[in-house]
Amino acid sequence: MVPISPPTLKSGDAVAILAPARKVKHAEIEPAVRMLESWGLKVVFGENLFGEYNQFSGTDSGRASDFQSMITNPTIKAIICARGGYGTVRLLDFLNLRDLQRDPKWVVGYSDITVLHSFLNSWFKMETIHGIMPINFPVDGKPNTSTESLRKVLFGLNPEYNFPTHKLNRNGIAVGELCGGNLSVLCSIAGTDADINTQDKILFLEDVDEYLYHIDRMMMNLKRSGKLENLAALVVGGMTQMNDNTIPYGLNALEIIRDVVGEYSYPVCFRFPVGHQEENVALIMGRNVTLTVSDGGSNLTFLARE
Repeated sequence: MVPISPPTLKSGDAVAILAPARKVKHAEIEPAVRMLESWGLKVVFGENLFGEYNQFSGTDSGRASDFQSMITNPTIKAIICARGGYGTVRLLDFLNLRDLQRDPKWVVGYSDITVLHSFLNSWFKMETIHGIMPINFPVDGKPNTSTESLRKVLFGLNPEYNFPTHKLNRNGIAVGELCGGNLSVLCSIAGTDADINTQDKILFLEDVDEYLYHIDRMMMNLKRSGKLENLAALVVGGMTQMNDNTIPYGLNALEIIRDVVGEYSYPVCFRFPVGHQEENVALIMGRNVTLTVSDGGSNLTFLARE
């Protein structure tokens, strides 16, 4: 089945900002609104965007209602998630994502938004954008690598990223569909209808604020469930703000991952510029890519839409 690639944006298009997980304040996303408008886009807020229900931006049904209303609004061409945190998975039972398949539009976000990437890529064969969210836009309003990469992808450019080699890399060339996202979220939805199929795919992983033994435990979950055995390649992004116990684990996060996939022969690259960090370039999840890992550096090139 050919993946569904939503139409590229053009000046004058309307985009929605929603908060499917943690609550957010208007001031926190104002820089993003100004930048999106500078791209020629019209920004529409979800009704519950600035709501509050415990740590969420409104009740599950209210947040889902925002999402569904923007899915069915024919003037909205992209749905941009304001922030992550936790809570997106709680919306799935309230959403009719078939409507999104009928009228495709980009869904943008990362971290907790991995739930939507996984669900839409796996079940609906829809491409989505793993990219910077409004909560992370530069407060000074100046474009950076992350915002520019998102702009280019939304407006139809196929990204190509070159990045330095890493001592733990395993060289090689691979072609496959890109899947994955936040490691913790992927493990939390394992065995559910939002789970990912990694067969012959290029798996991308990133995470933040986890204990090192948690990284090992989650990687072993992926291994024991067969998700690492038949990959085309593995791309490891930011593993930031890792924690350790009083008795040190003994390896850092990248070394843990290196050891878990050590028995396989596919290419592996580390320190890809995506994740909970300043450089968080946009990825088209569900799109075929070519990955080249060599002593001279690594390259990830997205193929043209089919």
